[in-house]
Amino acid sequence: MKRIISILLAVSFVFSFCVIGNAEENGLNFGADGKFTVLQISDPQDDHYPAYDLVNFIKLAIEQTDPDLIVFTGDIVEDSRAGDIGIDGESFREGVEIDGDYEQTLKNVTAACAAVFAEAESRDIPFAVSQGNNDHNSGVTNEDWLKIYNSYENSLTVDESDDSEGRIDFNLEIKGSDGKTAFNIWMMDTKSSSVTNEQLEWYKSESAKLKAENGGKPVPSILFQHIPTSDPGFFFEECNMWDEGARLVDGKYLRLNKDVANGYNASAFTIPEDTSAQFKAWKECGDVLGAYFGHWHTEGFTGTYDGIELGMTYGCEFAKTGPYGIRVFTIYENDIENYDNVLYIYEGSVKRGNAEFVLQTDEPYVVYDNPIEEFFAGIRNVLILFGMQIKSMFA
Repeated sequence: MKRIISILLAVSFVFSFCVIGNAEENGLNFGADGKFTVLQISDPQDDHYPAYDLVNFIKLAIEQTDPDLIVFTGDIVEDSRAGDIGIDGESFREGVEIDGDYEQTLKNVTAACAAVFAEAESRDIPFAVSQGNNDHNSGVTNEDWLKIYNSYENSLTVDESDDSEGRIDFNLEIKGSDGKTAFNIWMMDTKSSSVTNEQLEWYKSESAKLKAENGGKPVPSILFQHIPTSDPGFFFEECNMWDEGARLVDGKYLRLNKDVANGYNASAFTIPEDTSAQFKAWKECGDVLGAYFGHWHTEGFTGTYDGIELGMTYGCEFAKTGPYGIRVFTIYENDIENYDNVLYIYEGSVKRGNAEFVLQTDEPYVVYDNPIEEFFAGIRNVLILFGMQIKSMFA
């Protein structure tokens, strides 16, 4: 009996060593060059007949950026909507949900996910997902979503928050050359609107644990979630309807204030009266350096508000009009807080054979010295503004 127990203990020890070894091997670590690259892809929002350009978009994005981690910020699938024409193998239909048939819906979701995650899986690149509203609205339970994620060897998506709604929240620690946590990534599930108080309490508690393990200093972090907080609204300013960049929101004309932010916006955020509860929690914990969102598809801008960088990242649902794009982060172990953060735009198409990613360039608004040029520019801007309003009616 003692001999059997000894053998079992030895086998158990060897097995536990293998598990630990694999965990270390597959963990997130700064490379020998002291860098860690994160690729953010948002809103693929497709079905089990993926768009040709979506598949190419993900392939090109990975090839061009060679990331250490891919973050998908929600709306992996389109729940149920008609309207795509000529972008995939089944025109005039889009959406994974089949009313009254959960099993078929689940099969459709699984197939849609395979198109999105296949490139990362085949290249052995870790990836993580923050749930989007369309993912929830597909009707598939979070339990089944987790089973789908867990079916991929390189998926790091888990549920750690244990909130009453079962939202999928977690964090990913990146180890430094000394084996200690040097950087952290928060992944939050906004469902159809925002995070809950339960989720905020989980975040505060986990942030405090990381701080305690880090000798009382907050661990530098960035945060990803699908639906943005209201705080990017602080990057907008009131303007006249003929001003370049003017957008009509809630009866007011607003535009991106390029003194505090840069990038492109097809719409505008309402300027909030106060910071969000989530933003206040970030300030209280002192760890979040930046927060990055998706959901709005055609928004690609970045700014800093009260010491925290906020970024809207383009989507890549080709059943909707662009621009489409990605955001790429390069984090430096020896200069953690000064990470690089750039946007790339997907141009061309698979059908035309000229698809590529180009670096987004940001320019200030044009200032005219000639009043005649300013007048005609104003007319042009008004036409653009109303064109956008008409376009939004049919989106």
